[in-house]
Amino acid sequence: MSEFRILIVEDEPIIAKNIAVYLNNSDFTVSGIAYDYDEALQQLKLNTPDAAIIDINLDSAADGIELAEFINKLTPLPFLFLTSYADKDTLERAKKVEPFGYIVKPFNEKTLAAALEIAIYNFAKRNNQQVPSISFEKINRHLLSQVSEREFDVLQLIYEGKPNGQISETLNVSLNTIKKHINNAYLKLDVNSRATAIARLRELMLK
Repeated sequence: MSEFRILIVEDEPIIAKNIAVYLNNSDFTVSGIAYDYDEALQQLKLNTPDAAIIDINLDSAADGIELAEFINKLTPLPFLFLTSYADKDTLERAKKVEPFGYIVKPFNEKTLAAALEIAIYNFAKRNNQQVPSISFEKINRHLLSQVSEREFDVLQLIYEGKPNGQISETLNVSLNTIKKHINNAYLKLDVNSRATAIARLRELMLK
């Protein structure tokens, strides 16, 4: 679970599967696919992702913009819209929920991966302004099994919203080694995803 876990909310199964293939070829993994509003709510509550890609038209009573309103109120996470709609009324509605990206179909793998990476980074940067920078000493003060200095280096980059590939390049170690450090750090923090790791780090810094 070291990659970014992405929820796909798309009512067209073929498009949803294409998105999943694109994501699995990049620095992401698919946490789930929801084909309508109610399915998306269930995924958000029971299988919280690190980010979401949301189609606006979900062919249900509520649309993707209403889903984004729910995310902002109860499950804050970065999301972007991937839609066929770019009319003025839709754009004005979309602006009010402050998406971290807006992609008009058709799209390609590079566009989607880049938009997601920027969305996750900007979300982390905005949220981290409200919390002190993470501290190696303070985090370990509250853990039964302490993180190593290298594990902390990796956690710091995760906290900044960096994907595994960038972490590997920054620390000049292999991707497999980065994944091992992430999994070890997750065990010590008692978390199972990037979203829960970041939330745990913020919690420790505010103690």
